[in-house]
Amino acid sequence: MRLHLSVALLAGLLVAFAPAQGRQPNFVVFLTDDQGYGDLSSFGHPTIRTPNIDRLAADGIRLTSFYAAPVCTPSRAQLLTGRYAFRSKMFVPYGPGAPNGLAAGEITLADALKRQGYRTGMLGKWHLGDFDTRPEFNPLEHGFDTFLGIPYSHDYRRPFVQDAVRGVPLYRGLDQVERPVEANTLTQRFTAEARQFLREARGRPFFLYVAYNMPHLPAGASSAFTGKSTAGRYGDAVEEIDWSVGQVLAELKALNLDRDTLAVFFSDNGPWSNAPARSFQEGQTLWDTGSAGPLRGTKGTSWEGGMRVPAAARWPGTIPPGQVSSQMASELDVFPTLVALAGGAISTDHPTDGYDLLPFLAGHASTPRRELYYVVDHDVQAVREGRWKLRIAPDAPQPVLFDLDRDPGERFDVASANADVVAHLRERLDRFRTQVPAAAR
Repeated sequence: MRLHLSVALLAGLLVAFAPAQGRQPNFVVFLTDDQGYGDLSSFGHPTIRTPNIDRLAADGIRLTSFYAAPVCTPSRAQLLTGRYAFRSKMFVPYGPGAPNGLAAGEITLADALKRQGYRTGMLGKWHLGDFDTRPEFNPLEHGFDTFLGIPYSHDYRRPFVQDAVRGVPLYRGLDQVERPVEANTLTQRFTAEARQFLREARGRPFFLYVAYNMPHLPAGASSAFTGKSTAGRYGDAVEEIDWSVGQVLAELKALNLDRDTLAVFFSDNGPWSNAPARSFQEGQTLWDTGSAGPLRGTKGTSWEGGMRVPAAARWPGTIPPGQVSSQMASELDVFPTLVALAGGAISTDHPTDGYDLLPFLAGHASTPRRELYYVVDHDVQAVREGRWKLRIAPDAPQPVLFDLDRDPGERFDVASANADVVAHLRERLDRFRTQVPAAAR
């Protein structure tokens, strides 16, 4: 871990990158669920149409080496805390009735921004504790002013999950408003709520976190989008998300908030293309899952396809348009970036594993991220430094080394020709592994 920039320097960055009106910037974070690296038009999908997300990327920066965690819960914990998930003990997805959840002592992004005067709202899938049975895990207890969403994935339902006998609930704040939730209409409902949240901003800076439950299996969409995509039900779900992103961006522009708002889009992990049969609706097959594109691996793995996800950031007037970068960035970096822009500072009691990315996003510097660790559950399986990735995992116990600049698909092990690189990265990997609590190991 590294301690972050001083308060004075953070304030200087805020002045340097603040909007022309001198206000604190607004933030909108779009997070999709199980969307693969290759599941956007701009990331190479030949049939899924995503003009709005592609435009978000074209108006700012498309990030081709952006990393999340391998599964849902760790990814959401890392986004909201800026810390590797093992630090918050959010190793694995916790479903109905699980006693585990995000601890009250964790400082979330919503907590940090509220301290800077922000209005905070969340829509979508939480998956950081079952607040249906443990209200202390509700997003309202972790810094959010408003919430509409579900406690965990919409596939926790009869007859597939024995404990979910009543179906997945939908909550508004602390109150249950629907059970079982009609999951296929959530993108439409989240979109309407997002637009309303923006209309109620009334000059106060805001943070809006939209965590879509789709295209997690079973993939589906509202009647307006069902059957519209040539890529099947999965394509329908992604294209409806694209429509939603377009609606939110259009609302920002209509409210004259466009140039005051940093919007970030990415997926929580790679595609679930190794899903069990129970995860599909009638008539669905593996064709209705996502694609890692040129990358190897799936959700739940430390191969690139499990953790490298499609991502983009847009802030008109601050992030130059038309950028495409293969430099490394991570969801871990969202927390320190947004807190710095809001004029806050990182707590010395909760130092993050992230970096302030704004000088990089704005085209003034290279990425500050030099390394990234691939953690599956509590097992540190790989490290990337620059172009090199060393992987030592249960499915490949002997060290394998990949040059990701030349071989992003991890097809060719070049360990034997680069013994010095292997030794250096293995030392880094072993040193980082000692940070994982002994109980977890």
